[in-house]
Amino acid sequence: QVRLVESGGGLVQPGGSLRLRCAASGNTLSIYTMNWYRQAPGQQRELVAGITNGGTTNYADSVKGRFTISRENAKNTVFLQMNNLKAEDTAVYFCHVRLFNPPTPFWGQGTQVTVSS
Repeated sequence: QVRLVESGGGLVQPGGSLRLRCAASGNTLSIYTMNWYRQAPGQQRELVAGITNGGTTNYADSVKGRFTISRENAKNTVFLQMNNLKAEDTAVYFCHVRLFNPPTPFWGQGTQVTVSS
């Protein structure tokens, strides 16, 4: 069992920055990937960024060059640095973890990001 708690969301103007944090607790030794998803009202949940234990990262095309995902050395916290935010980035952002075996997913409760002038 893994519990995920997100923080760092809020209201920011276009062009501004936010840094999201996801703290994991429980069976953190079994974590293989840590990810950020987002879901805007009336839209599908989409993968924003992910990172493996080996440091391999991947990003949605819409955020490449603006967002950076990173992990602490202890592998129990993941960050999403969001720069040059746009109105279309407005969504609830969810932390997501996948374990090694079985590849069990766990989700955080979400944190609201609103980009508006």
